[in-house]
Amino acid sequence: MTRSDLAPDTRPRLTGNAPKRRWLVPLLLRLHFYAGLFVGPFIVISALTGAMYALSTPLEKVIYADELTAPVSSEPLPLADQVAAANSYVGPDETLVAVRPAPEPGDTTRVLYDGTDLGESETRAVFIDPATTEVHGDLTTYGTSGALPLRTWIDHFHRSLHLGDIGRHYSELSASWLAVVAVAGIGLWINRARSVRTRRDVIRPRRSGSGRRRTLSWHASGGIVLAVAMLFLSATGITWSQHAGTNVTDLRAALGWTTPAVATDLTAETSAPDEHSHHGASDGDESAAGAGEVDPEMFDHALAIGQEQNIDTGRVEIVPPTSEDTAWVVQEIQRSYPTEVDSVAIDGHSMEVVDRVDFEDYGLMAKLARWGVDIHMGTMFGLVNQVVLALVALSIAAIVVCGYVMWWQRRPTRGGIALGGRAPAPGTLRVAPWWGVALISLVAIGVGIFLPLVGITLIGFLVIDLLRRR
Repeated sequence: MTRSDLAPDTRPRLTGNAPKRRWLVPLLLRLHFYAGLFVGPFIVISALTGAMYALSTPLEKVIYADELTAPVSSEPLPLADQVAAANSYVGPDETLVAVRPAPEPGDTTRVLYDGTDLGESETRAVFIDPATTEVHGDLTTYGTSGALPLRTWIDHFHRSLHLGDIGRHYSELSASWLAVVAVAGIGLWINRARSVRTRRDVIRPRRSGSGRRRTLSWHASGGIVLAVAMLFLSATGITWSQHAGTNVTDLRAALGWTTPAVATDLTAETSAPDEHSHHGASDGDESAAGAGEVDPEMFDHALAIGQEQNIDTGRVEIVPPTSEDTAWVVQEIQRSYPTEVDSVAIDGHSMEVVDRVDFEDYGLMAKLARWGVDIHMGTMFGLVNQVVLALVALSIAAIVVCGYVMWWQRRPTRGGIALGGRAPAPGTLRVAPWWGVALISLVAIGVGIFLPLVGITLIGFLVIDLLRRR
């Protein structure tokens, strides 16, 4: 008799009490792997361009200081004089669409015009010294945030890589998959936390050692720290996307979560448009009056009436009527904390207030949407918000790079040419219970419908996986 004959039999037996193979964690690992491998480059580009956009706001103030600032020499002149000076500068053929009085001493007033040579959500801004009516600049601005050319260029680069509607698919793909990757990563981190000796081992990265385990510790620790930020950026970023953004808008409308807006139609009640779009609140209309047809003194009257109601001094926009049957609008555009976006509509004939909307009247979801968009854009908490956004974006890019490093470190080192790392083992769904397969299928279908690009690419991942297994 040999020693092996005396050794206990440790081979698994196929009995009814045999433990079932795990399937959820391997499935999350496989999803996390393929999403990171193929969508990772889009997430990196989106993160880097997002960091650029976050820092473009303070940079804008430096580059365009001549246009944005004016010496504090005396009390500001009436808006009528400032608008008249801008009208004289641009000529009578331009369409006046809004005026933004100087918010602080030392700032310039923006008089905004529409034009046929401008793009969507763009206006021509003439910068006026409020004390002397001297013209300090003439630039194209973009959206309700009033982005100047540098920030506008970075904004379009972040959203579409300057490729138009086709390019917007990249940002929607990265924003949609960012949440999926984060959720799968959280599940893997929880599983890892159950097997380590101390909780600190799953939060702090390994500083000693080398190889894949050290890279994994940095990837996992950084990912769990950034998980909430990733989910937030994904949820708010999706609202700007083409396909998923439409679904978000429809869902908000169905649940009554839309943002209220003042009614400007003087002949009938109109439904208010959705708030989301940091673009277009000051967009012109083909029926808007030309610069010479709007009485400049009306801007002072409209502002005074608005201030008597609920409009505070500061960042304010005055929008003239687009026709005889529409009202003047005076609205706050202060997006930093505390949010001030109250607005009033004024009948230009009787000078009576016909409608008003206060931010306090917004529903909870409308307020959360407003705050979420402003934090995503870096306007809520000023420079602190912008610096934190840039650091978070760069950190997200770094953990994606760590994922690629792990993939390369896991590559085969023997036999043949190594073209890359190995993927996690397939076959996880084959050992899953029927209810697990049904649940995963329902979730995948729901996500695919609400986030179309996720559904399309998920099918692509499955095809690649099947071909690889064959």
